[in-house]
Amino acid sequence: MTLTLTPLSPFPLVHAGDPLDKLILHAQKLNEMTLEDGDILVLAQKIVSKSEGRLVNLETVQPSPRAIDLGGKIEKDPRMIELILRESNCVLRTRAGTIIVEHRLGYVCANAGIDHSNVAEQGEWVLLLPEDPDRTARQLREKLQQASGCKLGVMIIDSHGRAWRNGTVGVAIGLAGLPGIVDMRGKPDLFGYQLRVTQIAAADELAAGASLVMGQAAEGTPVIQVRGFPYQLREGSGQDLIGDKQMDLFR
Repeated sequence: MTLTLTPLSPFPLVHAGDPLDKLILHAQKLNEMTLEDGDILVLAQKIVSKSEGRLVNLETVQPSPRAIDLGGKIEKDPRMIELILRESNCVLRTRAGTIIVEHRLGYVCANAGIDHSNVAEQGEWVLLLPEDPDRTARQLREKLQQASGCKLGVMIIDSHGRAWRNGTVGVAIGLAGLPGIVDMRGKPDLFGYQLRVTQIAAADELAAGASLVMGQAAEGTPVIQVRGFPYQLREGSGQDLIGDKQMDLFR
């Protein structure tokens, strides 16, 4: 088995309203690449959010009394706290400079995924996560499949931290045409033992690899073309990767 992850570089800076499908197809031409059945396009969340106009100027945000109170307690800009609260179902943990929430889409992450980095606009602009990453992945997949005539997968990834581990890794927040989870329960291992609990977060594993190729700073490679994914393409959802609260030992 060979798995290849190839960045589409150069890739232009993305602005609100830019058609990501056309930008991807143009970048492929520049790289003399084509699409084949089974290929997967992995996109950084930032270009999706930018194309959807998810930029917010903090100067326009009026913090609520709750945001002002919480911002004072954890020494964080209350305007930023206000946006985090708007994007979240609930606050899970706080300490000085840090707020961990359950995002309105179910992800547990810092700052509701709101970020200052790689935002070119002048002023106090921040970038929110896409409105519905699964929907965006489905729509983009349909356009790319129509243009190429190939059966494809599309995934949108972001960088998240993990409980009890240092650093961030790429994780899938939206996907279409590939499995989020591969259920191995009932399959035999090398010695014939029947697996009982193994479920592989295949989309997150691929997201981590794609994030490694993308980089996290000034690399400018927000789209990765993947070939050789070891599991059969099928319908999936980023929601498949969100654990059941009733089974969460830490909440």
